[in-house]
Amino acid sequence: MAFIIYSICLIPFLLVAMLLGLVYLFSTEMPNLKTMYLTLGRDIKTMYLYYKTQAFVKMCHKSDDTIVDRFRSTFEKNKFRTCFIFQDEKWTYQMVDELSNKVANYFASCGYSKGDEVALLLDNCPEYACIWLGLAKIGVVTALINTNLKRDSLGHSINCIDVKALIFGRNFSETVKDAKPFFNNKDSMEFFCFTEREPSTDEVISFQAKSLNTLLEEASASSIDPQKYKLTFHDKLIYIYTSGTTGLPKAAIIRHSRFLWMGVATQFVGQFGDSEVVYNSLPMYHSSGGLIFVSMIFIFGGTMVIRKKFSASNFWKEAAKHKATVAQYIGETCRYLLNQPVREEEKQHCIKAMLGNGLRSHIWKEFQERFGVKRIVEIYGATEGNATLVNVFGKQGAVGFLLRVCDRLYPVSLIKVDPETREIVRNEKGFCIRCKPGEQGEMIGKIISNPINSFDGYADRVETKKKIIRNCFEKGDMAFLSGDILKMDEEGYLYFVDRAGDTFRWRGENVSTGEVENIVSTALGRVSCVVYGVEVPNVEGKAGMAFIQTDLKNVNFSEFYQNISKRLPSYATPLFLRFSDQMEETGTYKLKKVTYQKEGFNPGEISDPLFFLDAKQKTYSPLTKEMYSDIITGKIRL
Repeated sequence: MAFIIYSICLIPFLLVAMLLGLVYLFSTEMPNLKTMYLTLGRDIKTMYLYYKTQAFVKMCHKSDDTIVDRFRSTFEKNKFRTCFIFQDEKWTYQMVDELSNKVANYFASCGYSKGDEVALLLDNCPEYACIWLGLAKIGVVTALINTNLKRDSLGHSINCIDVKALIFGRNFSETVKDAKPFFNNKDSMEFFCFTEREPSTDEVISFQAKSLNTLLEEASASSIDPQKYKLTFHDKLIYIYTSGTTGLPKAAIIRHSRFLWMGVATQFVGQFGDSEVVYNSLPMYHSSGGLIFVSMIFIFGGTMVIRKKFSASNFWKEAAKHKATVAQYIGETCRYLLNQPVREEEKQHCIKAMLGNGLRSHIWKEFQERFGVKRIVEIYGATEGNATLVNVFGKQGAVGFLLRVCDRLYPVSLIKVDPETREIVRNEKGFCIRCKPGEQGEMIGKIISNPINSFDGYADRVETKKKIIRNCFEKGDMAFLSGDILKMDEEGYLYFVDRAGDTFRWRGENVSTGEVENIVSTALGRVSCVVYGVEVPNVEGKAGMAFIQTDLKNVNFSEFYQNISKRLPSYATPLFLRFSDQMEETGTYKLKKVTYQKEGFNPGEISDPLFFLDAKQKTYSPLTKEMYSDIITGKIRL
């Protein structure tokens, strides 16, 4: 009897010993007892959700499921439930299925088949998802085009893949017309014009294009035979464009496997039900507005309220009207909402959680308290990448966290980089060095041969190779380079610091400095210039600034603005200009660019001529000390 009692008393000590053993085996370094106490519960729950997501996706992999299969299952269970709400019109799952079937049957009748690529340039609307879903039913890959792109930028997005047809909204007819000369295969491409509502006489198509509305009215709504179109778990589904870390926009590959993973991860990690009403005012050509919750409702059910464009004044009013339970955001969204006058609707809504990225720590608490949002789920991850973080526990300002207990079980790491050149630092054995708490580093995602941690990259294989680092922690291993610099605290929470590459984020968009540099240089006669983002107090993202080597006598600012505004979306147009007669073009050129960025745009500290964008007058005006003060204090709003 004494032996039994003694044995029972030993059980807690044995469990602790086993736990410490696991921590020792699967941790990069043994965390101290205080850290273990603070993070053990969080880390165990996170690993449970992570492996629960993996199990679901592996089940899909085993049965070779696609989003088409999963949507079919959801549709069968929810035929007459509302899938989308748009401008007070309700779309049932049956309506979505029927329209997507019409798209599939029409394009199949025209000879489109598995592997063909079609571009979609359209504003937010239910038909947006129906079109790419319909094309997916016959294996056609849809490229979701950024609606802000123009001329050669739009041409590049078309040319970097093998587009057979372009489906565009009637309101983009002039944009397409201006960009057509930049399309490599414009003579063989088909053009389809789509109108969301009744055709507008204000928009006249001045080039040959078929009316997709008319063609779909005549198409069959019968279901597509899954045996006829052999779709697989690993097939390409869509392309989403991202500027990456350098150069022009790149077509990131989204396979059925990744789309399924996004929906499952959103459901499980966000702890959402199958009857959520999601309010979405983000562009559907981005992963935030077009993938995260669309994938969730297609897989599990639910309703999405779609708004054509974000409106701060109507956000809470519409959310309350449609009884939305979840909403999406980007950092700018939250700031715009806080800048709005107080409205009754902002406390009458049913939103229990908001999911997104970029909510700054200094407005996090104020945002939650003012609008009564109980849960903020901050996420971090590149569209094309495999390195994803989620701050599901509401730590203010954090984009997510790395496990402090058994961190080797989660394939995401933070590695040291040179603070100036941003080059990866390696140890004497040639391997990467993991960052310790308090250190900044670049986030990487280990590439593993599974549906979650594989890396599909871009349509351009050369660009894909640039995002892969080899021999990270052992010989032969590989990882995805996020291009972002983060900082970790003692508990493993991560905070965004900067982008390691030549991009910056402004107005919710990634701005490619290389693209802006080319256009600015060309507009001024091929002058030397560098473009970078500068911080403005209490403003999300970084404002664009161009350092230009030229004589001011050669610059007509009105003509310059007209020239670049025709080729650049508004968010990419530089707000600040700096001129100089000299510019370093040596091996330390990138380092100097970092120096320019640090110097900012203060006319009191910079002797070079500085100019500021006057959007109303469509020109650039000299940046005075008074204007600088007004910008810093917020009197001049950017």
